[in-house]
Amino acid sequence: MIDLISKQIVSHVLSLHKSIKVIDNFFYLTYTKNNGAAWSILQDERIPLLILTVIVIYIIYKEFMNNEMNKMEQLSFGILLGGILGNFFERLINGTVIDFLDFYIFGYNFPIFNLADCFIVIGVILVIITGYRKDKKHERSHS
Repeated sequence: MIDLISKQIVSHVLSLHKSIKVIDNFFYLTYTKNNGAAWSILQDERIPLLILTVIVIYIIYKEFMNNEMNKMEQLSFGILLGGILGNFFERLINGTVIDFLDFYIFGYNFPIFNLADCFIVIGVILVIITGYRKDKKHERSHS
């Protein structure tokens, strides 16, 4: 919901392809639309992206149903799923995804992204960390 609300705010405050400087030469809010995935890969491939997303959502659902998860694992998958759903619903309804977080890092204009993308990255990192910790804990209990 946070992602979808943030996108609505940006689309009402800014005109398409317009920016607001937040921190000069570092961070801008720039309203763009992306009809691909991250870094605009699979540009103009809406149906394959939607199908891929449904498959990933199903895999996460099965993971929830088939495994007993601790609170950290639930949080990790929840953050990941929230990000995936934010972009999925927007792509499903509008055919594109609104991006607006625009960073210049050491002079490089990093691809513009949105909060759902942040949640996906954070979720993946947390899933990896919790999986690693679970493996280490399992190793210690069996040695």
